[in-house]
Amino acid sequence: MTRIRREFTVDVPLAAAWQHLASVERWPSWAKHIRRAELVPHGQLTSQSSGAFHLGNGIRSTFRMAEYNPHHNWKWVGHFLWLSVSYDHRFYELAAERTKLVWVVEIKGVGESSFGRAFAAIYRRNLDKAIPNLIAEMNSQHRCSAEGEVGQGACNED
Repeated sequence: MTRIRREFTVDVPLAAAWQHLASVERWPSWAKHIRRAELVPHGQLTSQSSGAFHLGNGIRSTFRMAEYNPHHNWKWVGHFLWLSVSYDHRFYELAAERTKLVWVVEIKGVGESSFGRAFAAIYRRNLDKAIPNLIAEMNSQHRCSAEGEVGQGACNED
């Protein structure tokens, strides 16, 4: 099995971090490798969610919820060619205004030792670009919301 793990912190309360990340259809704002995200049912993530990411390279990656523990973690699973890929998103409250996120991606299946490693290398690069964007977006939106400045100057929303 190939595993990718990323840990990072955001300066927002756990509930705000969960809410932001659970808005899956808005992921293209920070994950530039995702052209469009679909979620069924539309809106917020639920225990019954499934969906697809339309990637910039034309690939469509589907997922379905496998584990859902609000404000703690969710794990979805999908397939990429003949590989099974699980994506676990974990949330830990460090302080009232600080949350640690841990993402664990596991790749299994026929060809994992070759193609799975290539997939993981590309995915690592995508995460390494996307995570700083997510941190900046979450911190900025929370700061603007806390200061009552949403829609003003540097706090303009799209």
